[in-house]
Amino acid sequence: MRPSLPATFKAQTVASPEGAEVFVRSSGSGPAVVLLHGYAETSDSWAPLAAELVKSYTVIVPDLRGIGRSSRPSGGYDKKTQALDIRAVVTALGQDRTSVVSHDIGIMVAYAYAARHPDKVNRLVVMDAPLPGIAPWDEILRNPALWHFSFHGPDAERLVEGRERIYLDRIWNDFTGDPTKPDEATRAFYASQYAQPGAMRAGFAQFTAFAQDAEDNKVFQKTKLTMPVLAIGGEKSFGATEAAVTRNVAVNVSEAVIPGAGHWLMEESPKATIAVILDFLKDQR
Repeated sequence: MRPSLPATFKAQTVASPEGAEVFVRSSGSGPAVVLLHGYAETSDSWAPLAAELVKSYTVIVPDLRGIGRSSRPSGGYDKKTQALDIRAVVTALGQDRTSVVSHDIGIMVAYAYAARHPDKVNRLVVMDAPLPGIAPWDEILRNPALWHFSFHGPDAERLVEGRERIYLDRIWNDFTGDPTKPDEATRAFYASQYAQPGAMRAGFAQFTAFAQDAEDNKVFQKTKLTMPVLAIGGEKSFGATEAAVTRNVAVNVSEAVIPGAGHWLMEESPKATIAVILDFLKDQR
């Protein structure tokens, strides 16, 4: 079954001052929580978590610039700029301080957001991805399984055009702990999203920006985050490395490893992942 946010979520588009139109859905009441999705997915990936959070929180779920139903500008895919997109979304929805939960590319945006607006983040959750420029980044880049980090540009777009599902299957298959996840309906849905005109160009731009992100993060790293941070890794993916990376940029880090899970935590182990997130967020309520 393809992922879908609860019907109570209302959609709108927010104009970012950085030149993007950001599609966002929101619902609920109480303390605000922003959910930032990753690559090979859209904000729909948060469906299981959003359904639980909305019972006690105001939940804000944007599509990152260039992905899903957000616009696909020619630039601005560095995560420092995308953090400003997210700030525009938060304030447009009448919020100020929020917690932020993030996965994959989303953790890079979330880190930039927390570093740029440390007084606006109550709690931060980062799930199963590295941070460009932050150790052991250079070692991570040497992992052949991550060749897609360096796969971008016009010829890569030509290679993938019409073959988006094959390209995305490779990412889903290589980083899952369960070969049946994500399931067929989920894969078909995301493949259709990334097959839209300009979507792969924008998707690749997330990776093209890594060199700039690494430079920005080395500056951010000089001032450690002080808010509570939960670093979650899938046992068959980043595992405890997630917390090791996060401790290089934050002083108050809790660690969780989801047993048996690979990278796709919402698809593979939603119950276990949601449980640790809810437990971590509850202290702010």
